[in-house]
Amino acid sequence: MMTVHEVSKISGVSIRALHHYDKIGLLPATEVSNAGYRLYDDTSLERLQHILLFKELEFSLKEIKDILDSPDFDRSEAIEQQIQLLELRKERLQNLIDLAWGIKMIGVKHMSFEAFDTRKIDEYAKQAKEAWGKTDAYKEYEQKSAGRSKEEQQTINVKMMEIFAKFGKIKDQSPNGEEAVGLVKELQDFITENFYTCTDEILSGLGAMYAGGGDLTTNIDEVGGEGTAAFAGEAIQSLQKLFSCDTE
Repeated sequence: MMTVHEVSKISGVSIRALHHYDKIGLLPATEVSNAGYRLYDDTSLERLQHILLFKELEFSLKEIKDILDSPDFDRSEAIEQQIQLLELRKERLQNLIDLAWGIKMIGVKHMSFEAFDTRKIDEYAKQAKEAWGKTDAYKEYEQKSAGRSKEEQQTINVKMMEIFAKFGKIKDQSPNGEEAVGLVKELQDFITENFYTCTDEILSGLGAMYAGGGDLTTNIDEVGGEGTAAFAGEAIQSLQKLFSCDTE
């Protein structure tokens, strides 16, 4: 048996919430000790796991109680349903991440994923469409990503990060060296093929974003080592300067 304090500690559910669950019959204590302490057994903890999973899926406490108290409730079947619902939520979140990447790649700076709320996804998507939907790059991105499955998009994202991993391996070299120049061109071609036409102007803006700090810089440095994002940005700028000299 576990006390309410112990259950709170291992589950992260506040003592006050556990008392409320007991009061409304959602999670009754298995028994109450002579000293008046609520005690919970393994069956109660299993019920609490179901409660927390359903809460994560935004079921109300009343709905959860009705489900768990139903004579037809099957624990293994409930787990399967919860997994399916969580997978759907995961897919929805991945779609949002893909949208954010696409918008960020064409120039939106300082975008914080923390600003997203599941209740605001539809509204944000509408605003993003209104703000950026008229640009050729965004339209091209939408066209290229429209028919992709979640797995295909993840594969593309991984391959792009693999290019940054290559930058990481040569970050101790000159940013305008032959290998760095080759990787910049590889990156530009990859973006053009999989996202939108990456002009020299867009590439220059991306280079500044890579080295500008924030989540994108952190993600790049995670795959290539600290300083990779800054090196990639510098290599891009170096190539831009080279192109400028060639056209003068």
